[in-house]
Amino acid sequence: MPRTIAFTKGHGTGNDFVIVADPDAEIDLTEDQVAVLCDRRFGIGADGILRVVRSARTAEGAATPAAEWFMDYRNADGTKAEMCGNGVRVFVRYLLKAGLATLAPGESLAIGTRAGVKTVTLSEDGFEVDLGLWRREPDVLVRARGLDVARPGQGIDVGNPHVVVALGSLAELEALDLLAQPILDPVPPHGANVEFVVPSDPLVRGAVGSVRMRVFERGVGETLSCGTGVAAAALAVRYWAGDGAPDRWSVEVPGGTLGVRVRRDADGEHVLLSGPASLVFSGEFSLA
Repeated sequence: MPRTIAFTKGHGTGNDFVIVADPDAEIDLTEDQVAVLCDRRFGIGADGILRVVRSARTAEGAATPAAEWFMDYRNADGTKAEMCGNGVRVFVRYLLKAGLATLAPGESLAIGTRAGVKTVTLSEDGFEVDLGLWRREPDVLVRARGLDVARPGQGIDVGNPHVVVALGSLAELEALDLLAQPILDPVPPHGANVEFVVPSDPLVRGAVGSVRMRVFERGVGETLSCGTGVAAAALAVRYWAGDGAPDRWSVEVPGGTLGVRVRRDADGEHVLLSGPASLVFSGEFSLA
């Protein structure tokens, strides 16, 4: 017999999600069910699903006991993902709206993810999430429809894998056809999101660097925004710029603008992502 389940639709700079509250881990969504719900013609339509579950109620959440809530994030094709920078901000927005958590300006909330515990702070422009330590990965050769030749891509890990490709002009960025998945050589062990970036000219204004970006997300396709991809893009351009590059960045994506900053802690460089998160509407669906 079909089961009726409540949901809320939310987005962060156009990167949209179906949010399902399941505090006691009673809903087991299959990959096929997630894919149907995320289908933009036959389902609700989204880039992914955020299942809101108490960490203590799931085996994966048990690895993040410092966080009361665990973000079970699934890509639009149903596959599991380690983290989502836009998704975690939308996740916290939902917790506050639903009365499941409280957060005053400047305070932080711990959220469990498959990439560990992430702290989210209420900020002037929405929420800022500490994505944690980042690291460079090996270069990857990237072929994409609309590029005349393969381009080198910088591997960046911010809790999930990314490959960042620098382009020479906005015209080249706009000419990309991201309906086709870019081809990576070699293919990273767990795949990767691929970001195509064009640094601004001048690159830095008022001690803030800026770039424009488009992204192809693994398991989804092109999206209007990718939070961890924005962080990876800023980190790659900062690395390419060399000594003296700023620690603050503004990244423009088709869905809006997000902020990135690098903070030096005792354990190394942390990358932080800031931006808005919105809840759009709520409803119900029947789960066969």
